[in-house]
Amino acid sequence: MAETGPARRAKQVQTVRGPVSASRLGRVLAHEHIFVLSPEFLVNYPEYEGFREASDVPEAVRRLNELAAEGIDTIVDPTVVGLGRDIRRIQRVAAEVDLNIVVATGLYTYRDLPHFLHQRGPGGPFGDAEPLVEMFVGDITDGIAGTGVKAGVLKCVTDRAGITSGIARVLRAVAEAHHRTGTPIMTHTHAGSRQGLAQQNAFEAEGVDLSRVLIGHCGDTTDLDYLMALADRGSLLGMDRFGVDTILPFERRVDTVVRLCERGYDEHLVLSHDAACYIDWLPRDKLPSVLPNWHYLHITRDVLPALRQRGVTERQLRRMLVDNPRRFLAGD
Repeated sequence: MAETGPARRAKQVQTVRGPVSASRLGRVLAHEHIFVLSPEFLVNYPEYEGFREASDVPEAVRRLNELAAEGIDTIVDPTVVGLGRDIRRIQRVAAEVDLNIVVATGLYTYRDLPHFLHQRGPGGPFGDAEPLVEMFVGDITDGIAGTGVKAGVLKCVTDRAGITSGIARVLRAVAEAHHRTGTPIMTHTHAGSRQGLAQQNAFEAEGVDLSRVLIGHCGDTTDLDYLMALADRGSLLGMDRFGVDTILPFERRVDTVVRLCERGYDEHLVLSHDAACYIDWLPRDKLPSVLPNWHYLHITRDVLPALRQRGVTERQLRRMLVDNPRRFLAGD
């Protein structure tokens, strides 16, 4: 007989401050960054409007507490190697915010592997096993960079270039780490070239249950046939770039979510912005004028009211913000 009541152990999700019961995740933004940095430029050319530790860390604390005050309880931060991940810095932020922060392991690259990996691993001159697998598994089971902070998700990427030989290595390593640990997988994709389908094919070939995969950046397209095809294979869809109006305007992003909800696909959707407190890919002084809605509060203040006005129900919103992220992170 299955255990019930207090005897049944609640599923735990790893956060920066330690494991949290999945039932306490609350409302989740499933794809947000805190800092996206280019460390070599930061160290060597700080005069080029570099990251400022003394002011940017407190500003991140302020903005995340502002988000928590809007009723968001958890964010997933898929900042991995290739995006300037520094878990000690995130720990300093997490200690001062009333928010759960789930962090990731993985590798961010669109085409080629870093030179560090060229002569290591399969096909290299030394006959090594794939080092990425042990790196990812260690981040999940032991903690990241000696901090004890354990990754709660695996992150990988395919963009316009598709699954190159280097990207294939990353996808296989992510799949193996998933099998060893049960950790869910989230991705970056290029929706315009339907890269999510290629990701699903690659993971399916490695024996991954596609319901444990969140295909990212699906909200960058209005191609309902593509989006429904992804969902029909079991994956969650990241409608996760609200505010990036230069790729797809606000009204069309909202309309895509509405049309999917009308077709019963709200059980496959999660919402987010893919925003950051600071990203050095874009000039700090120009970002507000180019992307004025790309910030953490756009969903609570603009997107949710627009969805409600278009007939999306509170039950559907709860699925997208609470139930679906919880199911993904906890493996329910």
